Amino acid sequence: MNGPHDMGGMHAYGAINPEPEATEPLFHEPWERKALALTLACGALGQWSIDEARSVRESLDPALYTSSSYYQKWFEALTRQMVDKGLVTAEELETATVSQVPDAGAYRVLRADAVDKVYAQGGPTSMAIDNAALFKVGDTVRARNMNPVGHTRIPRYVRGHPGEVVLWHGGHVFADDSAVGVRRGEHLYTVKFMARDLWGEAAPAADSVMVDLWEPYLEAL
Repeated sequence: MNGPHDMGGMHAYGAINPEPEATEPLFHEPWERKALALTLACGALGQWSIDEARSVRESLDPALYTSSSYYQKWFEALTRQMVDKGLVTAEELETATVSQVPDAGAYRVLRADAVDKVYAQGGPTSMAIDNAALFKVGDTVRARNMNPVGHTRIPRYVRGHPGEVVLWHGGHVFADDSAVGVRRGEHLYTVKFMARDLWGEAAPAADSVMVDLWEPYLEAL
Protein backbone atom coordinates (compact mmCIF):
# COMPACT_ATOMS: atom_id res chain seq x y z
CA MET A 1 0.00 0.00 0.00
CA ASN A 2 1.07 3.59 -0.44
CA GLY A 3 1.58 5.15 2.95
CA PRO A 4 3.86 7.05 5.31
CA HIS A 5 6.20 4.05 5.64
CA ASP A 6 7.26 4.35 1.97
CA MET A 7 9.29 7.57 2.13
CA GLY A 8 12.19 6.68 -0.17
CA GLY A 9 13.04 9.55 -2.50
CA MET A 10 10.30 11.82 -1.11
CA HIS A 11 10.83 15.51 -0.39
CA ALA A 12 9.96 17.65 2.66
CA TYR A 13 10.96 15.12 5.32
CA GLY A 14 14.34 16.69 6.03
CA ALA A 15 17.77 15.13 6.07
CA ILE A 16 18.49 11.60 7.24
CA ASN A 17 20.74 11.79 10.29
CA PRO A 18 21.62 8.23 11.35
CA GLU A 19 23.34 7.71 14.66
CA PRO A 20 26.97 6.55 14.40
CA GLU A 21 26.95 2.77 14.15
CA ALA A 22 29.68 2.41 16.75
CA THR A 23 27.75 4.33 19.41
CA GLU A 24 24.09 3.76 18.48
CA PRO A 25 22.36 1.88 21.30
CA LEU A 26 20.21 -1.14 20.45
CA PHE A 27 17.47 0.31 22.62
CA HIS A 28 16.90 3.93 23.57
CA GLU A 29 14.47 3.20 26.41
CA PRO A 30 14.14 0.15 28.73
CA TRP A 31 10.56 -0.55 27.52
CA GLU A 32 11.82 -1.10 23.97
CA ARG A 33 13.48 -4.34 25.05
CA LYS A 34 10.11 -5.61 26.27
CA ALA A 35 8.38 -4.46 23.08
CA LEU A 36 10.83 -6.47 20.99
CA ALA A 37 10.55 -9.54 23.23
CA LEU A 38 6.74 -9.42 23.18
CA THR A 39 6.64 -9.03 19.41
CA LEU A 40 8.93 -12.01 18.85
CA ALA A 41 7.20 -14.19 21.43
CA CYS A 42 3.75 -13.44 20.03
CA GLY A 43 4.95 -13.89 16.45
CA ALA A 44 6.24 -17.34 17.43
CA LEU A 45 2.66 -18.36 18.27
CA GLY A 46 2.22 -18.89 14.53
CA GLN A 47 -0.92 -16.79 14.15
CA TRP A 48 0.52 -14.44 11.51
CA SER A 49 3.47 -14.11 9.13
CA ILE A 50 6.11 -11.41 9.11
CA ASP A 51 4.38 -9.91 6.07
CA GLU A 52 1.06 -9.74 7.93
CA ALA A 53 2.83 -7.95 10.79
CA ARG A 54 4.43 -5.48 8.39
CA SER A 55 1.08 -4.83 6.74
CA VAL A 56 -0.53 -3.93 10.07
CA ARG A 57 2.31 -1.51 10.89
CA GLU A 58 1.96 0.13 7.49
CA SER A 59 -1.79 0.54 7.95
CA LEU A 60 -1.41 2.66 11.08
CA ASP A 61 -2.88 6.14 10.79
CA PRO A 62 -0.28 8.38 9.08
CA ALA A 63 -0.29 10.86 11.97
CA LEU A 64 0.36 8.04 14.45
CA TYR A 65 2.96 6.42 12.23
CA THR A 66 5.04 9.55 11.64
CA SER A 67 4.90 10.61 15.30
CA SER A 68 5.86 7.20 16.72
CA SER A 69 9.26 5.70 17.34
CA TYR A 70 10.33 2.40 15.77
CA TYR A 71 9.23 0.20 18.66
CA GLN A 72 6.09 2.24 19.28
CA LYS A 73 4.96 1.21 15.79
CA TRP A 74 5.79 -2.41 16.57
CA PHE A 75 3.86 -2.38 19.84
CA GLU A 76 0.80 -0.60 18.43
CA ALA A 77 0.59 -3.09 15.56
CA LEU A 78 1.14 -6.05 17.90
CA THR A 79 -1.76 -5.09 20.18
CA ARG A 80 -4.06 -4.79 17.15
CA GLN A 81 -3.04 -8.20 15.86
CA MET A 82 -3.53 -9.82 19.25
CA VAL A 83 -7.09 -8.48 19.43
CA ASP A 84 -7.85 -9.38 15.81
CA LYS A 85 -6.65 -12.97 16.35
CA GLY A 86 -8.58 -13.36 19.60
CA LEU A 87 -5.50 -13.74 21.78
CA VAL A 88 -6.71 -10.93 24.07
CA THR A 89 -9.66 -8.57 24.17
CA ALA A 90 -9.54 -4.81 23.92
CA GLU A 91 -10.79 -4.64 27.52
CA GLU A 92 -8.01 -6.92 28.74
CA LEU A 93 -5.44 -4.67 27.09
CA GLU A 94 -7.01 -1.57 28.58
CA THR A 95 -7.20 -2.97 32.11
CA ALA A 96 -4.05 -5.13 32.00
CA THR A 97 -6.04 -8.09 33.30
CA VAL A 98 -6.79 -11.50 31.83
CA SER A 99 -10.34 -12.80 32.06
CA GLN A 100 -9.59 -16.18 30.51
CA VAL A 101 -6.20 -17.85 30.06
CA PRO A 102 -5.84 -19.20 26.48
CA ASP A 103 -5.21 -22.90 26.01
CA ALA A 104 -1.42 -23.11 25.65
CA GLY A 105 -1.78 -26.38 23.78
CA ALA A 106 -3.54 -24.59 20.94
CA TYR A 107 -0.53 -22.46 20.10
CA ARG A 108 3.10 -22.84 19.23
CA VAL A 109 5.08 -21.53 22.21
CA LEU A 110 8.64 -20.19 22.11
CA ARG A 111 10.35 -21.38 25.28
CA ALA A 112 13.11 -19.29 26.83
CA ASP A 113 15.75 -22.01 26.38
CA ALA A 114 14.95 -22.27 22.65
CA VAL A 115 15.16 -18.59 21.73
CA ASP A 116 18.80 -18.59 20.58
CA LYS A 117 18.37 -21.75 18.51
CA VAL A 118 15.14 -20.62 16.85
CA TYR A 119 16.42 -17.20 15.84
CA ALA A 120 19.78 -18.56 14.71
CA GLN A 121 17.85 -20.72 12.24
CA GLY A 122 15.88 -17.74 10.97
CA GLY A 123 12.75 -18.02 8.87
CA PRO A 124 13.62 -19.27 5.39
CA THR A 125 11.35 -17.94 2.64
CA SER A 126 12.74 -19.84 -0.35
CA MET A 127 10.38 -22.32 -1.96
CA ALA A 128 10.19 -24.46 -5.09
CA ILE A 129 7.87 -23.22 -7.84
CA ASP A 130 6.90 -24.97 -11.07
CA ASN A 131 6.96 -22.13 -13.60
CA ALA A 132 10.20 -21.04 -15.27
CA ALA A 133 11.68 -17.61 -14.58
CA LEU A 134 10.63 -14.93 -17.06
CA PHE A 135 13.87 -12.99 -16.73
CA LYS A 136 17.57 -13.78 -16.59
CA VAL A 137 20.67 -11.92 -15.44
CA GLY A 138 21.45 -9.11 -17.86
CA ASP A 139 17.84 -8.51 -18.94
CA THR A 140 16.53 -4.95 -18.99
CA VAL A 141 13.20 -4.65 -17.18
CA ARG A 142 10.88 -1.97 -15.92
CA ALA A 143 9.35 -1.84 -12.47
CA ARG A 144 5.61 -1.76 -12.97
CA ASN A 145 3.86 1.52 -12.17
CA MET A 146 1.44 -0.02 -9.69
CA ASN A 147 -0.43 1.15 -6.61
CA PRO A 148 -1.45 -1.93 -4.59
CA VAL A 149 -4.08 -1.42 -1.92
CA GLY A 150 -2.43 -3.97 0.37
CA HIS A 151 1.09 -4.79 1.51
CA THR A 152 3.81 -4.70 -1.14
CA ARG A 153 7.60 -4.66 -1.26
CA ILE A 154 8.02 -2.54 -4.39
CA PRO A 155 9.01 0.97 -3.26
CA ARG A 156 7.33 3.88 -4.98
CA TYR A 157 10.56 5.51 -6.10
CA VAL A 158 11.41 2.67 -8.53
CA ARG A 159 7.95 2.23 -10.04
CA GLY A 160 7.86 2.99 -13.76
CA HIS A 161 11.65 3.08 -14.07
CA PRO A 162 14.00 0.80 -16.03
CA GLY A 163 16.63 -1.42 -14.45
CA GLU A 164 18.87 -4.41 -15.10
CA VAL A 165 18.50 -7.86 -13.56
CA VAL A 166 21.80 -8.60 -11.81
CA LEU A 167 20.82 -11.63 -9.68
CA TRP A 168 18.13 -14.32 -9.71
CA HIS A 169 17.30 -15.81 -6.30
CA GLY A 170 14.87 -18.55 -7.37
CA GLY A 171 11.44 -18.91 -5.83
CA HIS A 172 10.55 -17.10 -2.59
CA VAL A 173 7.34 -16.55 -0.65
CA PHE A 174 5.54 -13.64 -2.33
CA ALA A 175 5.11 -10.96 0.32
CA ASP A 176 1.94 -9.43 -1.13
CA ASP A 177 0.08 -12.74 -0.81
CA SER A 178 1.72 -13.70 2.47
CA ALA A 179 0.36 -10.49 4.01
CA VAL A 180 -3.19 -11.81 3.55
CA GLY A 181 -2.41 -15.33 4.75
CA VAL A 182 -1.65 -16.98 1.37
CA ARG A 183 1.70 -18.74 1.08
CA ARG A 184 2.65 -18.69 -2.60
CA GLY A 185 6.01 -18.44 -4.33
CA GLU A 186 7.25 -16.14 -7.09
CA HIS A 187 10.66 -15.70 -8.71
CA LEU A 188 12.76 -13.07 -6.93
CA TYR A 189 15.42 -10.89 -8.59
CA THR A 190 17.88 -8.19 -7.63
CA VAL A 191 17.42 -5.27 -10.04
CA LYS A 192 19.97 -2.49 -10.49
CA PHE A 193 18.55 1.00 -11.10
CA MET A 194 20.82 3.84 -12.17
CA ALA A 195 20.39 6.93 -10.02
CA ARG A 196 19.79 9.16 -13.04
CA ASP A 197 16.96 6.92 -14.23
CA LEU A 198 15.33 7.37 -10.83
CA TRP A 199 16.05 11.01 -10.01
CA GLY A 200 17.20 12.74 -13.19
CA GLU A 201 20.40 14.27 -14.51
CA ALA A 202 21.25 15.96 -11.20
CA ALA A 203 22.06 12.56 -9.67
CA PRO A 204 25.67 11.27 -9.88
CA ALA A 205 26.12 9.35 -13.14
CA ALA A 206 27.84 6.34 -11.56
CA ASP A 207 25.46 5.88 -8.62
CA SER A 208 22.96 3.04 -8.58
CA VAL A 209 20.45 1.35 -6.28
CA MET A 210 19.90 -2.42 -5.94
CA VAL A 211 16.37 -3.54 -5.09
CA ASP A 212 15.07 -7.10 -4.59
CA LEU A 213 11.82 -7.41 -6.57
CA TRP A 214 9.44 -10.27 -7.26
CA GLU A 215 8.49 -11.16 -10.82
CA PRO A 216 4.93 -9.73 -10.68
CA TYR A 217 6.52 -6.32 -10.02
CA LEU A 218 8.45 -6.38 -13.31
CA GLU A 219 7.80 -6.17 -17.04
CA ALA A 220 10.16 -6.76 -19.96
CA LEU A 221 11.74 -3.94 -21.94
